[in-house]
Amino acid sequence: MRNMIPARKEKGFTLIELVMVIVILGILAAFALPRFADLGSEAESATVQGALASVKSASGIVRSKALASGESTSDADDAISLEGALIDLTNGYLRGSSLEDAAQIEDFRIVGSGPYIVTIDPAEAGKPCFTFSDSTAEGQPPVISDILSMSDATTCGTATP
Repeated sequence: MRNMIPARKEKGFTLIELVMVIVILGILAAFALPRFADLGSEAESATVQGALASVKSASGIVRSKALASGESTSDADDAISLEGALIDLTNGYLRGSSLEDAAQIEDFRIVGSGPYIVTIDPAEAGKPCFTFSDSTAEGQPPVISDILSMSDATTCGTATP
């Protein structure tokens, strides 16, 4: 007599198959994680590079407007209006005290008064930064550094790798 219980075909994964998939995913994650772990510092550096480009552009725009307005002398009280903001000039160039308004970099911290340090967080050493030094004489544009790294809360000057 034949067995009256029909044979069942089981569907699904075995325990060993599930364990192997988990092990393989773990190995892949171990290799991929270090590649994406340090994206924060790259993002900060890119953000500061954007601010640097904005300051350089604003400096050129302010100089052009100063020349067009006849404000390119060494008069200490020179200022121009740019998009409704009063921008102070030194020797016909952008003055550091007007960096935030001219370059529209409100999200950044500007520390000091000569040179001005532009960074995300001056309190933390190693953060990317750059410096802006006012014009020192007629015909001498302001000096804008490359991207550097904060040495401490008041010093931007360690070259980034």
